[in-house]
Amino acid sequence: MNYSAVQVEPKEKVPEFKKNFQVFRFIGGNLVSFFDDQIYLIALPLIVLAITGSPLSMGIVAALERLPILIQPFTGVLADNFNRKKILLLCDLGRFLTVGLLGFLYIINHLTIWEIYGGALIVGLLTQIYNTSQFASVPKLVQKKDLQLVNSINTGIFQTAVFIAPGLGGIIISFFNPGAGLIINSLSFFFGFLVVLSLKIDSNVQKEKINSAKVFRDIKEGFKFVIAMKPILYTNLAMLFSIFGTTLFLTMLVIHLKSTVSLNAVQIGYLLSIGGVAAIGGALISNWLRRHFTYGNILFYAGVIGGISIIAFAMYESFLWLALMNALGTVCASIKSPCIVTIRQKLSPDHLLGRVQATCRFMTWVLMPVSSLVAGIIAEHFGTTLTLLIGGIIATIASFIYLHPSLKTA
Repeated sequence: MNYSAVQVEPKEKVPEFKKNFQVFRFIGGNLVSFFDDQIYLIALPLIVLAITGSPLSMGIVAALERLPILIQPFTGVLADNFNRKKILLLCDLGRFLTVGLLGFLYIINHLTIWEIYGGALIVGLLTQIYNTSQFASVPKLVQKKDLQLVNSINTGIFQTAVFIAPGLGGIIISFFNPGAGLIINSLSFFFGFLVVLSLKIDSNVQKEKINSAKVFRDIKEGFKFVIAMKPILYTNLAMLFSIFGTTLFLTMLVIHLKSTVSLNAVQIGYLLSIGGVAAIGGALISNWLRRHFTYGNILFYAGVIGGISIIAFAMYESFLWLALMNALGTVCASIKSPCIVTIRQKLSPDHLLGRVQATCRFMTWVLMPVSSLVAGIIAEHFGTTLTLLIGGIIATIASFIYLHPSLKTA
């Protein structure tokens, strides 16, 4: 099959963006979820440190949360053969119960590291399934011409959450308890459940009986499409190595700020919030940049600058310097994200959307569990500073893959 000629099937009966109230609810639900996720990213490492005092334990938690990445190809089959709305609802409900229970157990001093390990694995599994199904649902909620705009807005509100939520989360955690942060995060999943319940997402029930032969045939079809579609393939290769580097950084970020730089929860929250200010601008200009530059150029320069910002972040301990470098890195990430998502959505036919996203996530995230564990090992034996430096160097070098000619015409 000549995949290069495939285009996304035209959408019918989808209103213009200004009158698309469904997508407004979708964006609003993501806003709440993104806010609470930022609190979770501060609360969980602090809880692990309080229980174990070990960077390696945080590496194990992060590795377990990312381990379900290995089943991404199967999540694509789920998204393309079953009712996507029901999948989203079940994932939100499961994460609401799991994260809420972890927070409650910590507040009453009954949470163990083994329960955190189990909870991280469950949350990771449900998140992988949810993200694939959500990605496949978005093109059915908006017109094709609005995809880049919606993806940019979605990234923008994520960075708005990065701007506001960590500072608020740091204050909440310092006055109450990190467990309260997890409970707040769990409530966002329940809110997301209610939002998805209100959306009219087309049923995607399988047309033939699902068996092992069909599952592997569907997975194979997803891989064949991604390999044949060069703009998607080469962004995946660049992301594979870039994400390995940034995962080294992100896994130890809060640990580094707490144990090496000696910041408290409020200071950590403020630092991460400051990073979100510039990132909001990055998300907003992403759509403008696309009108003037190729995807290849945008991704290359954003990748190089973002990688260098990680290296610079590791070299100094001044609060102002750390905030500036974190802001630079997040703005680059917010520019890249909608570009990569839009490339996949525009070049993929509707019946393959779930599998394309799942295949891409598998190809780009497969090393994340390893990177998380490596981050813990390096930090345990050599310190968090070296961990961050190695991550920044890898992310910078990986950006040169974005110069592949296929991304000049994508």
